[in-house]
Amino acid sequence: MATLKEVQSKITSVKKTKQITKAMNMVATSRLRGAQTAMEAFRPYAEKFSEVLGNIADKAGDDASPLLTPREEVNKVNIVLMTSDRGLCGGFNFNLIEAAEKLMKEKLSQGIDVSFTNFGKKGRDWCRNNKVQITREYLGVVGGKFGFNVASTSGQELIDGFLDGSFDEVYVILANFQGMAAQPPVVKQLLPIPIIETADAEIDDDTSYIAEHIIEPSPDELLNEMLPKNIFIQIYNGLLETSTSEHAARMKAMDNATKACNDMIENLTLAYNKARQAAITMELMDIIGGAEALKG
Repeated sequence: MATLKEVQSKITSVKKTKQITKAMNMVATSRLRGAQTAMEAFRPYAEKFSEVLGNIADKAGDDASPLLTPREEVNKVNIVLMTSDRGLCGGFNFNLIEAAEKLMKEKLSQGIDVSFTNFGKKGRDWCRNNKVQITREYLGVVGGKFGFNVASTSGQELIDGFLDGSFDEVYVILANFQGMAAQPPVVKQLLPIPIIETADAEIDDDTSYIAEHIIEPSPDELLNEMLPKNIFIQIYNGLLETSTSEHAARMKAMDNATKACNDMIENLTLAYNKARQAAITMELMDIIGGAEALKG
């Protein structure tokens, strides 16, 4: 049985750990509010942009842009992996890396070369440990403050790589924020841009009419301007989703850690009381034994 001093030392250590986890939970909660507000404000814009782009794509020709044209033979694939720079957020990074590894193995089994563009140290470190080719890395973005210029810069590099033949396909792996308890990884194809589908409206007696977009200049010219911006918007939206998911995952992980600390303190306090009671009992037995010896 552990001594009283050892148990007391463990209780003190766990209490200090609890203070750290509680403070990290409060920081994550504070950052989550700002990240979630930015994400929810950008979502309607991204959805409306895709809707308008789909409408324009329907009017454009099949060869309106090389960004829409799939390659006849796919030999090189680039995967944009979005992870956090720090840990202590449960299985958040593990799930994203697991999705990236699954996609990489699938492409490698088809004889396709795979390279990575990393947002975050965790994904970068995984690529280094597995000796995977890294084309570009962006650190200090996910979970921090970043502007649209980060998405436009990285997106333009991916577009240039696709157009000059460095990549035949580009995928992005991000965390989709669905709530405090769910941030599943999502794999999306960035390039070539998949067919943009518009929602089919059900025409009935209560439906007035579907708005028709007046396009000036031609659909092809406008599409060439909007398609690159669509890539930038998808990357920026992915960064917002992943950042919000990271803060939510860390808040939940730190909350669970704080609860675990409370359980440990309760168990250790019980063990301390038992050890203290045993020590008192032994002392009483020694006193009673000595008194009986003196009487004898």
